[in-house]
Amino acid sequence: MARGASGTVEIRHSRDSGAVVQGLVVDSPDQQLLREAVAQIAAKYGAEYFLERSRSGAKVGELWADLGAAGMLGVHLPAAHGGGGAGLTELSIVIEELAAHGIPLLLTVISPAICGSIIAAHGSPELARDWLPGLAEGSRKMAFALTEPDAGSNSHVLRTFARADGDGWILSGAKQFISAADEADALLVVARAIDVVDERRNPLSLFVVPSGAKGVTLHPLQTVVVSPDHQFTVFLDEVRLGPDALIGLPGRGLPQVFAGLNPERILASAISGGIGRYAIAKAVDYAKQRRVWSVPIAAHQGISHPLAECHIAVELARLATRSAAQQFDAGGDAAGAANMAKFAAAEASLRALDQAIQVHGGNGLTAEYGLAEMWFTARLMRTAPVSREMVLNYVGEHTLGLPASY
Repeated sequence: MARGASGTVEIRHSRDSGAVVQGLVVDSPDQQLLREAVAQIAAKYGAEYFLERSRSGAKVGELWADLGAAGMLGVHLPAAHGGGGAGLTELSIVIEELAAHGIPLLLTVISPAICGSIIAAHGSPELARDWLPGLAEGSRKMAFALTEPDAGSNSHVLRTFARADGDGWILSGAKQFISAADEADALLVVARAIDVVDERRNPLSLFVVPSGAKGVTLHPLQTVVVSPDHQFTVFLDEVRLGPDALIGLPGRGLPQVFAGLNPERILASAISGGIGRYAIAKAVDYAKQRRVWSVPIAAHQGISHPLAECHIAVELARLATRSAAQQFDAGGDAAGAANMAKFAAAEASLRALDQAIQVHGGNGLTAEYGLAEMWFTARLMRTAPVSREMVLNYVGEHTLGLPASY
């Protein structure tokens, strides 16, 4: 691990032997150093800080700034633009380790990961120079605006549209469940390109829309998820944009979208893996200390066996996440691996958290132990960023070769 000219952490991929084992996942020495550095920052704040800020509606600006200054938010972005020059594997370590310390930050998946990855892969040199350094150091944030009230999982029927206007564009429509839109300097908006003819499907275009642009309105969505990253409906009313707001070519946005969606699914898996680790660690510690009838409850197989099963499931899901991240970093088609990792990790973390709450008995439902409120985030990962049903559709059709169901 070394620091680049910008002061950010630069990870050098290593093929050296002597890898460090974390459960079933094997880290290289550089990756282990990164994991330990993240753990140090996470321990400085802790789950109590995260929950206090989440309950009060406050943000985690100090933590975000520390992660950015250490080069962890942009560890996967190009070194030429202030990033660490590593890959999604390293960013998944950052995100998982935060969640394992009780800090499942949704914004880490959105701003530097989805938006940063799309701009790095498909943005113009000007967009890359403008946005990537800020996203990497955490001084700027971007939200991803894809989902809509009526489109569900079918991005081909988006109603938000973009039409040409001179040498620029006009956007109109509405987006829903847009995470952290109130923190974002800009929105990365996916829209129908109504000026582009495509007989197969509705073509898409991607635009960088400043949050303060005329015609952009945010409406908070009330959810039960305990997180500093809130949800919004975003209304776009005849928003005028210059030609430099478009990413790539008009109507060619579908590959660009998936340049962000596969990383999103892999990193959502990392959050779930971290939540699973957090839950099991809390349960094991409690079970060793809690004594009933003169022995720790951990001595009973009714406690130890379910925890052991949950641990095995979480570790297998972490292996799937690591495999998907490595496939993505190698330039392969990681869609199948990303979907399967997301499915496995969401199921494993939810089961682990439920079991941890059960081990704590009534204490598991109190705010003091920091488990019950985490359940909503774990449950969210079962539905978002892609539902388990859509994952099963994908695996059935593309992996098993079964007829398409939709």
